[in-house]
Amino acid sequence: MRTLPVAATALAAALALTLTACDSGGSGTGKNRKRSGSDSADSGNGSNGTGGGSAAGGSSARACKPGQFTQEVAANEAPAAGDTGNVSVTLTNTSNVGCTLNGFPEVGLTGGGGSWTVAREQSAQPEKLTVRPAEAATFTLTYVRGPKGDAQKGAAVQDAAFKLPGAGTELSFPWKFGEVALRAAGEPDATVTPFQRAGD
Repeated sequence: MRTLPVAATALAAALALTLTACDSGGSGTGKNRKRSGSDSADSGNGSNGTGGGSAAGGSSARACKPGQFTQEVAANEAPAAGDTGNVSVTLTNTSNVGCTLNGFPEVGLTGGGGSWTVAREQSAQPEKLTVRPAEAATFTLTYVRGPKGDAQKGAAVQDAAFKLPGAGTELSFPWKFGEVALRAAGEPDATVTPFQRAGD
């Protein structure tokens, strides 16, 4: 009768060892899964970082090209010799790419075998404009009307042409706003503003 407690004790010890082994294996599996999830999260963060750099690199705008724009010309024509008039040129970006305009257009007037360069407006401060698709920029040419039929005092202008900052190709439009007064030979009494955002 004294041997029964010993057998029961041995059986209990064996069961305890079995349970301890099972718990140890389950705990190890749980740790492995947790690391795997952490590794995936780190991998995702690395991917996001790369994507962010690519987006920033693609956001820079290049200098505008003439082929990106359509133009509209509106004039407040000087009515008589000695009066002041102005001509505004609005350029709308019809491309699907944004670009920058930085500074003044280079404007030239031609007619009757002569050519004249329009001076920049000295008091105007140019600014760098970003022109996104469907947005517009404008500049204004101000002139004094000259006398008709006097080549010494007035230029019989027929066309106006201009270049965008940094561009080699010209855009042009017919001049229908009367003679332009001359300060001196080859110097028209006219000035041009820098590019501004349309509507400002």
